[in-house]
Amino acid sequence: MPTVSSEELAAAAGVNSAKLRKDFSYLGSYGTRGVGYDVEYLVYQISRELGLTQDWPVVIVGIGNLGHALANYGGFASRGFRVAALIDADPSATGKITAGLPVRHTDELETIIRENQVSIGVIATPAGAAQEVCERLVAAGVTSILNFAPTVLSVPDGVDVRKVDLSIELQILAFHEQRKSGEEALAAAAEAADADGPGTRGKPEKSQKATPLAAPAKAAKAAVKAAVARKTGRSGPDGEVPAVMPA
Repeated sequence: MPTVSSEELAAAAGVNSAKLRKDFSYLGSYGTRGVGYDVEYLVYQISRELGLTQDWPVVIVGIGNLGHALANYGGFASRGFRVAALIDADPSATGKITAGLPVRHTDELETIIRENQVSIGVIATPAGAAQEVCERLVAAGVTSILNFAPTVLSVPDGVDVRKVDLSIELQILAFHEQRKSGEEALAAAAEAADADGPGTRGKPEKSQKATPLAAPAKAAKAAVKAAVARKTGRSGPDGEVPAVMPA
């Protein structure tokens, strides 16, 4: 029977092993001292808490390039999500086989949801059609929506929406790249200032004032310290450094 220790799991997840054991205790899984956790049973307990021990029928509305890719994604079935139907408004797409399923027209949306007892819908339509599709899904009984359309959906209370916006994810990565480039430039300026600085030591006060690198060196060092403080969350002599990272 395969087992795994809390230390191994904590190292893989990048968390503290004591905290991991405490979290697992809420699942009713305490493990065995010196042995660890039964892998199969632990997977079952986590899946049960996530609601993945039952079959979840899902409909995908909008079978363009993105919808086609989602339909062919193998990760749904392995996590308990069964694609019950593929739906599109284009009459020319109706009947075409995608990922082993025929594409059905949006006129059948309500019937499909009722017959398959669907509670989760995926919207992969253009932005202009997303709200109307959302309203039809909700009216038919869908209570959870995964939205890939580049728009914000308005839903009534009791309906959960998760929005996936790839452009926002790219913007976050661009922010991190911008910040890293700025820190590297500041570090390079500080190193250059340190390299030139010793040559000015021991000279008369007049020569010190004439050295053009003295002020930039001090400014560069201060900027580097501020950048490090922002990254580590530590405060400097002038107080707390304001947070600049996005949530």
